[in-house]
Amino acid sequence: MFTRTRLKLTAWYLLIIMLVSISFSMAIYRVLTSELGRMERLHGLRQERQLSLPDFNNIPLQFRQRIPHSFQIDPELIAETKNRLKTILFLINAGIFGISGLVGFFLAGRTLKPIKDMVDEQNRFITDASHELRTPITSLKTEIEVNLRDKKLNKNTKKILKSNLEDVNNLQSLSDNLIKLTQYQKTNGNIIFDEISLKEIVDEASKKVANLAKHKKINIQNNVKDFKLQANKQILTEAFVIFLDNAIKYSPKNTTVTLSSKLTDHSVLIYIKDEGIGIAKEDLPHLFDRFYRADKSRTKTDVQGYGLGLSIAKQIVDKHNGSIAVKSGEGIGTTFSIHLPLKHSKEII
Repeated sequence: MFTRTRLKLTAWYLLIIMLVSISFSMAIYRVLTSELGRMERLHGLRQERQLSLPDFNNIPLQFRQRIPHSFQIDPELIAETKNRLKTILFLINAGIFGISGLVGFFLAGRTLKPIKDMVDEQNRFITDASHELRTPITSLKTEIEVNLRDKKLNKNTKKILKSNLEDVNNLQSLSDNLIKLTQYQKTNGNIIFDEISLKEIVDEASKKVANLAKHKKINIQNNVKDFKLQANKQILTEAFVIFLDNAIKYSPKNTTVTLSSKLTDHSVLIYIKDEGIGIAKEDLPHLFDRFYRADKSRTKTDVQGYGLGLSIAKQIVDKHNGSIAVKSGEGIGTTFSIHLPLKHSKEII
């Protein structure tokens, strides 16, 4: 992430410096060519005056040719001078471009270093805190599950324990998701990319959310064709599970979630369309932010979650050099478009 940002910042530095350099070069070129033109005109006037002298034509040709030509300027010399000036200015700007690129890259790194250190420290804190929370959360979950098996408990006590177990499960999910998010925000690290089948990934993701879809009587219509991707099967499947889980959770009963694909130039577009409540226009820019949940999802549905799923999915897609687009509106459903590069541009038969 920071490497890409550093390159962008370097590009901005280069753009500003080169705009200034080229502007000065153009100004210098115009001033110098203007001076050359003025000198050419002055020498032309002097030559005209020289030729207009009354006794000039009476001078024998052999002596007239010996008169110094200091008052004459060769037009080819002027043109050659202008071309040399252009070459010199071009070389100067090329040198400035190279030096500025190196200096800009260095300065961009120095500028971003405090931010990178702060983000790394924040990610370390989140990871360490999440790991430390795992042990007490697991302990609480085990104790609650054991107590729920006690037949002597009354209904109210069991109801409270079930509610507590649900909260503990949510905290465990939050802890796991925070660890995943910080891992995906780092460099590729140990993520291994292989040639895999897109259809296998989508089929596996559909199986993992099948129980949730069945519970809500939602039909998953899978029309994704089979393409080869250079990807990590495990984490990319996780991304599609998140998208499908999100579509099912925010869709009413007896609706359909449709998956389809479209081949483009050396890439594939996967569409995940639901018939759910939709997302308000003002919420779309923040959809992939950490812990962000739209007001509609909080107030009009009973969906559990902390707003980390789509952030994790975006990190996974970014790791695969892909992109995500969202088209939605309140009451008309949502369509996620996932753009992924292909291993081969040809469909598998």
